[in-house]
Amino acid sequence: MKRSELTEKILDIKRDKGWTWRLICDEIGGVSDTLIVGALLGQMKLVKPLARKAAELFGLSQAEEAMLNETPMRGMPMPPTDPLLYRFFEMVMVNGPAWKALIEEEFGDGIMSAIDFDCDLSRLPHEKGDRVKFTLTGKFLPYRYYGAEQGLPEFGYKEE
Repeated sequence: MKRSELTEKILDIKRDKGWTWRLICDEIGGVSDTLIVGALLGQMKLVKPLARKAAELFGLSQAEEAMLNETPMRGMPMPPTDPLLYRFFEMVMVNGPAWKALIEEEFGDGIMSAIDFDCDLSRLPHEKGDRVKFTLTGKFLPYRYYGAEQGLPEFGYKEE
């Protein structure tokens, strides 16, 4: 079985049982909803105890359970064609240079981790239509200046 086939199987079971992602995440627990859903969609891995819980919930075989614990091939072709995903891509393409400038001015020469980060998704009621609140908090990782000589900074933290 390929990982994409396991994803389809999981989605079929979810659909057939009328389950929501909220119910599934509550049953599996232990980590963020984004990580659980990402793993079930084939973009993340579940640690063994959570893979076991997912396998029990979905009635998966041992081989399928093991597949949930394997490091997947992540990502997708760019730009994404799904309209919602494309809007995230568009936000980064349009606002990314400003975000980069603001982050570097505040923190220094580095990046915001896409591995060591948290995200939170919530609904904000609004009279003109509910709003999606999407918050990312990522660890700042300064670039390391290899070969820095004595007296020169080794990392790209903001210079005071």
